[in-house]
Amino acid sequence: MKPVSEMTPQEIAEASARAMWNDDSASQRLGMSLDYIAPGRATLSMTITDTMSNGHGNAHGGYIFTLADSAFAFACNSYNQMAVAQHCSITYLIPGRIGDRLTATATETSRRGRSGIYDIRITNQDGDHVAEFRGHSRTIKGTHLPA
Repeated sequence: MKPVSEMTPQEIAEASARAMWNDDSASQRLGMSLDYIAPGRATLSMTITDTMSNGHGNAHGGYIFTLADSAFAFACNSYNQMAVAQHCSITYLIPGRIGDRLTATATETSRRGRSGIYDIRITNQDGDHVAEFRGHSRTIKGTHLPA
């Protein structure tokens, strides 16, 4: 791997995502896939299984939140600076169903100093808008890649 100082922003985002993915057993074990990464952006997807259902037979909101939170994490960590969630909220618009392939698309809205704001849209395989998530990030000490 070439030194970070010689990498493009896209290469930094990709290398940071690989480093994070290797240690992200939660996202991996839930069957998520990292479909796209770029500076300040990420797309992850996951199929809702029957073990992810709630008492109404729909996707449990916690799994939808987790998918969105993972997309948020990859987007805000795409600059080789460790970042954590400071605040997150979600609005559920329609139920996710068992068998749905949900996609969470994270987009950076603002990044200044140590703080960032990211909007994550969750859609199903038909493009229906399932939920909207907003995450506020805070950078901490540390990087994903060696200096």
